[in-house]
Amino acid sequence: MARPSVFLEPGPKTTAGSLAIIQLSRDNLIPLILEDSTTERDGYAEGATLNTRFGSFPHSTLIGVSWGSQIRASTVDTGSRGRKRKRNEGEEEDSKGSTPNAADDFDAPTVLAPAKKAVTANSGFVHILQPTPELWTQSLPHRTQVVYTPDYSYVLSRIRAQPGTRLIEAGAGSGSFTHASVRAVYNGYPSTSSEPRGKVFSYEFNRGRYEKMHEEIASHHLTGLVELTHRDAYAGGFLVDGASPNASAVFLDLPAPWDALPHLSRARPTAPEYADRFPSADDDDDAAAAGPWVSPLDPAKAAHLCTFSPCIEQVQRTISAMRRLGWVDIDMVEMAHRKINVLRERFPSTNPPERKAPPEPNNVGEAVARLRDIERRAREYDPHKSKAANDAIAAANAAAAAAAASSPMDLDAEGPAATADETAAKPWLQGRLVHRSEAELKMHTSYLVFATLPREWTDADEAAVLARWPCGSETAVVGSVDKATRKREKREMLAKKKQKREGARPEGAEAPAADQVVPDVV
Repeated sequence: MARPSVFLEPGPKTTAGSLAIIQLSRDNLIPLILEDSTTERDGYAEGATLNTRFGSFPHSTLIGVSWGSQIRASTVDTGSRGRKRKRNEGEEEDSKGSTPNAADDFDAPTVLAPAKKAVTANSGFVHILQPTPELWTQSLPHRTQVVYTPDYSYVLSRIRAQPGTRLIEAGAGSGSFTHASVRAVYNGYPSTSSEPRGKVFSYEFNRGRYEKMHEEIASHHLTGLVELTHRDAYAGGFLVDGASPNASAVFLDLPAPWDALPHLSRARPTAPEYADRFPSADDDDDAAAAGPWVSPLDPAKAAHLCTFSPCIEQVQRTISAMRRLGWVDIDMVEMAHRKINVLRERFPSTNPPERKAPPEPNNVGEAVARLRDIERRAREYDPHKSKAANDAIAAANAAAAAAAASSPMDLDAEGPAATADETAAKPWLQGRLVHRSEAELKMHTSYLVFATLPREWTDADEAAVLARWPCGSETAVVGSVDKATRKREKREMLAKKKQKREGARPEGAEAPAADQVVPDVV
């Protein structure tokens, strides 16, 4: 069985050889393949190392930790990295005379020293996050215009992508939609190539983007779930080695999707404008040489399609082609994503002049204190705390209570008790909590055109349905009785109930008064 992708089955901790997302700040993310180095790497004695503006982080400190952990920077020599200083002219002459066999030393293999254990630095930290399609979209290397989260989340719901769906994607580009669609259709890794599992069939025309995308799919362990093909979808269609992918969901991120739509037909297109590209068997010998028509769509399901076009002229031509080819339920949607930022706002009178208006930490110690406060509150509300964590918290609370009891309180001293509202409040909790829209709105990305191609309905399908649900032998049809007949049937039913009540009345009991008799007709 193939190693599961960290996008689908991440596990509780990071492992060597898998992808991780390093978060420097909210919008600054770095994708990183973790390497387990046993020797020095690139001159670093600690092995493979990630260098950021917050410090250096050897990969050994990033492996085997829980997702979401805070990783402190390490003390790493980023200057010399094992290089020797430049010799003077006199030293060079002495070295030449003392080493006559310099060529032999040059050809000798270099022996790498074992990796050193990383030493924690005094400042700087990052967070290591589990890779998700959303984080990958924010951190991936852009080769083309990518499909962002607001768009592909809506697209996947509209084309009904679910576990087990076989999906066609034309225009892989940077792979943003590919990773999101794999997560949507994933229902396990196939044991064989012919096993009907959820799969994404991706097509890319550009050779450079195809090769880079192929490397990413392999490094992310998605090889069995993504079938990547280097092909021009306009001319080559969507078959895989001449066989049908049996897809029921299609996403076209192409400049001219109307040229690729004829390949997504259940039968050979017969419109006059497609006569040159798809000749019929009766016209010439070329069609006979091409063989019978093979549709890339699943014959037993309706196909749901979405096209991604930035211009309205592309939308018009695409919809015209859809109508000629039999697509129905055509709809166009434009996504407008607006992010809401939540922050604390303080008035200038209460804000010291040396501090910025937003309550930002002064130093690393204050930032770490804020994070520890957040982690403490998370532990308090976490129902799955370990016993060791509970004991540690209880011991810390007991020690704090004992220290407070041993030191007498000075009522005349001006300390936190006297000015609790002004000095005891944490700086990140001061101010009024407000929210506002982001300054730069990400409005128009592209127009999304949705359509549905119904499945073909043959005489054999009709016979199979009639055999399962017979039709024509019904004894009664709801709604076929007129109003007068319904009233008569209701009077008869009420009369029977009245006779039953009178028959059940004991002997000698008086009949109910006239005003208590239930009328026959309601």
